[in-house]
Amino acid sequence: MTVMGRVAELLAPLPPATTRKVTVERGLRIPMDDGVTLLADHWAPRPAAGTRLDQIPVVLVRTAYGRGGPLGLLYGPVLAERGVQVLLVSARGTFGSGGEFLAMRNEREDGLATLRWLDDQPWAGAGVILAGSSYFGYTQWAVADVAPPSVKAMVPHVTSSRLALGLMPPGRFDLETIVGFSWNTAPQRRRDQQLPASQERRGYLLRATIGADRRRVDRAMSTLPLTDVDTALLGRDSRFYQELLHHDQDDPYWTVADLSGTVGDVQVPMSLVGGWYDIFLPDQLRDYTNLMTAGRAPRLTIGPWWHADPRGMAASVSETVGWAAALARGDEPEQRGPVRLFVMGIDQWRDVEQWPPTGYPHQPWHLRPGGELGPTPTSSAEPTPFVYDPSDPTPSLGGPKLNPGGAGPVDNRPLEARPDVLTFTSHTLDADLEVIGDVTAEVWVRTDRPDGDVFVRLCDVDENGRSTNLCDELVHFTADGITKAALRLSPTAHVFRAGHRIRVQVAGGAFPRFARNLGGGEPLPTATTPYEAHIEVFHDAEHPSVVLLPTKEPRPSR
Repeated sequence: MTVMGRVAELLAPLPPATTRKVTVERGLRIPMDDGVTLLADHWAPRPAAGTRLDQIPVVLVRTAYGRGGPLGLLYGPVLAERGVQVLLVSARGTFGSGGEFLAMRNEREDGLATLRWLDDQPWAGAGVILAGSSYFGYTQWAVADVAPPSVKAMVPHVTSSRLALGLMPPGRFDLETIVGFSWNTAPQRRRDQQLPASQERRGYLLRATIGADRRRVDRAMSTLPLTDVDTALLGRDSRFYQELLHHDQDDPYWTVADLSGTVGDVQVPMSLVGGWYDIFLPDQLRDYTNLMTAGRAPRLTIGPWWHADPRGMAASVSETVGWAAALARGDEPEQRGPVRLFVMGIDQWRDVEQWPPTGYPHQPWHLRPGGELGPTPTSSAEPTPFVYDPSDPTPSLGGPKLNPGGAGPVDNRPLEARPDVLTFTSHTLDADLEVIGDVTAEVWVRTDRPDGDVFVRLCDVDENGRSTNLCDELVHFTADGITKAALRLSPTAHVFRAGHRIRVQVAGGAFPRFARNLGGGEPLPTATTPYEAHIEVFHDAEHPSVVLLPTKEPRPSR
């Protein structure tokens, strides 16, 4: 265990351990209200002289990925070695816990039953901290608005109050993320196999992390119709995959699972930790805004991280054993700004009072003929055409991804060399340009198909021509002559350095991150026949395609 803890410290910039003497009690049985029993492991540091175990806060982590393997290591011994107790609970239907795993369906009732059980334990007298990433973070939101007084703090990391629903606007399907979740949770069907915690998913999560099963996953994502993807991947259907495929975020089907309406009722002090390249960042900032609107005072940390970035994991551990543990003990946490942002381009942490920070008005950068990008529009110009072929779809490259392989900022030149990707590039900047906030775009398009998709990405081009992605978005539109596609790109904090250029990409898709629009006007789940789409991007006085950047410094005059 000690060796594994040291390995974890090498893998991520974790805060230093305060002890290597920890204990674990495995297989604790926690009864649910309906008679189902969940299994849990209890990790604890050995109390120092004069300290009782019930004086040490308990971090509650409810997981759908097992209590062993790399995530069990991070949320078990690694936290315990940093001075807190940990109760690591397997969600129902997973890794020995009874019942059936139904994603986003039972976490509220099971979470409250777990907290009631925890309140009765003699070692849990110093307050409870809710912690965890991604799905673990959603389990925090499931009980946050009705949490008992014993819950002293929350640290949701790369997650949101509606989780996967934030990825499912009407007409779009985040294929790679949903397929990745289905594949990563596939062993949950083996809930009768109660493996030792040290063996749970160790090989499986490692394979997912390094992309060892990538060919199988890629083949499945290329399957048509989309209703057959889960069977191609797993050899069976996936209920959650089918639910997401057939019910978008606006469907009343998700009323119980969508917890965003409860955010304003949460009284528990909260520290949200996210990443500029995380799949859930826009929704996590939506939760932050709702908390602020309700008069709460959440902390917010956003680093240059993607979803499974170990640096982000380390930041959430630091908040848990630092800020949250201090609150649970009744101590005053270390003071810092309420919002801490990593500004890319200059690699600088910065504390501000709120998100988005004040003093960053949106400035337009217009798409212009000849692939130019500039502060003023053109009066008249022919549209710029391209062809999107779903049989040879525009690939997704870098950016927000569920699994770490290929995620985050990458060199976009191979993508920009394709004929189905338009680029619009500014002149060389003669001064630094600081952009912090929400990036939006309005792109006027016309297609010869019944509907289409528009993908827009903002990039920074350095002196050597390397084009690095910062933020992006894809929206679906119904054809109606020349149509305005309004996009809200992921937020960012970046300084375009003097000597660099700003670049905007426009494409008709980004596969497999997003499912292909086949162009036939068929329902997305059942469409099978691909059609080439001839798309035009307009940039004239009546149709001024533009990207709006929240900018601090004045732009160059040219």
